[in-house]
Amino acid sequence: MPRPHAALSFVRPLIASLALAFAAVAHAAPVADVHALAQKEQQPLLDTLRDLVQIESGSGDIEGLNRLAERIAGQLKQLGGTVEVLQPSDIYRLDDTPEKVGPAVHAVFKGTGSAKIMLIAHMDTVYLKGMLKDQPFRIDGDKAYGLGIADDKQGIALIIHAVAMLQKLNFKEYGELTVLINGDEEISSPGWRSTITRLAAEQDAVFSFEGGGTDGALRLATSGIGSAYLTVHGKASHAGSRPEGGVNALYELSHQLLQMKELSRPEQGLKLNWTVAKAGTNRNVIPAEATAQADARALKVADFAGLEKALQDKIKTKLLPDSRVDLKFEVRRPPLEATDASRRVTDHGKTIYRELGMSLNVAEKATGGGTDAAFAGLKAKGAVVEGMGLSSFGAHSNDAEYVKVDTIVPRLYLATRMIMDLSSGKLK
Repeated sequence: MPRPHAALSFVRPLIASLALAFAAVAHAAPVADVHALAQKEQQPLLDTLRDLVQIESGSGDIEGLNRLAERIAGQLKQLGGTVEVLQPSDIYRLDDTPEKVGPAVHAVFKGTGSAKIMLIAHMDTVYLKGMLKDQPFRIDGDKAYGLGIADDKQGIALIIHAVAMLQKLNFKEYGELTVLINGDEEISSPGWRSTITRLAAEQDAVFSFEGGGTDGALRLATSGIGSAYLTVHGKASHAGSRPEGGVNALYELSHQLLQMKELSRPEQGLKLNWTVAKAGTNRNVIPAEATAQADARALKVADFAGLEKALQDKIKTKLLPDSRVDLKFEVRRPPLEATDASRRVTDHGKTIYRELGMSLNVAEKATGGGTDAAFAGLKAKGAVVEGMGLSSFGAHSNDAEYVKVDTIVPRLYLATRMIMDLSSGKLK
């Protein structure tokens, strides 16, 4: 009969080797050359980010946007792309669309394979010219601060340096790698929405490099954004001596808003909130006109169509028969809906992050914000993934916008590996 300690001496190494094998399956090591290159690329990316932040590029600053576009185009040309700086020719006019809309940088890199992949970001910010002095580029500990650094100059830098990594790795197994960086996202992309939709329809995958938020989550769904504009036409008259001779547009507007307040359906993600109202010119004059604006959010394209019909039906019921009520509804940005193709891609992303000993969060439900990924998703046949950018905080703030430096290497590794694995058929 074998001695107990002899049996144990055989079993223990076996258990240990099995444990190591299971650990290797659960946490495969990162691809060494890709990970090492991502580490080397961190400082060059920070240098690019500094240069991007130093060029102010508010949505209305056409001169600044053109300067920034030339800067980005030059760097992409150095990487071997066929690059154009495009000016908008097909502008979708919204209520607040400015006369001039910023440019876009379009770059194409030809490979030897068949996969078509698109990377998108935007170069415009919400800031006014002259605000850079209050929010210059600086690094403080693990945070890099700067004007527009989170939204969305980090996304531009990540795209540039992911492409640079592919070049340095001599990886060209994709068929076509397209980069589109537009200059009007913050004003609902009136100049480039149709281009994004058209190009995205041809892709096997589209990755949008908006920031990943504080938790670095990828997003498969974003809210659609709509606007409603209500105008009431009445008739002016003296409020003291002859109020009965007027038609009070403010009364009618109040009636309309009250009968529309129940149109929200929060349980299905449909929200309508009246946020701006104006009426009258003088205290002693019955107001002849009154206006209101509403913000609308939806998770499905069809919900906006239903909401617009409900609004048009409501205005037929008036408090003052002699008033005239007009309503205009705009879909400023459609919702992005999660798809099986997007889920497959982000599941693979989770596997890539596990190679780094990290977990990757994926959000399938929209939280209220909208992005250009939704225009990409309108006719897309492949995956559309949002939130590929760095972990960040403080977008649209005066002095607190930053990105987390320690997310540069993981995000570069993720973006590069996603492109490589899609191109080489490891991810269908």
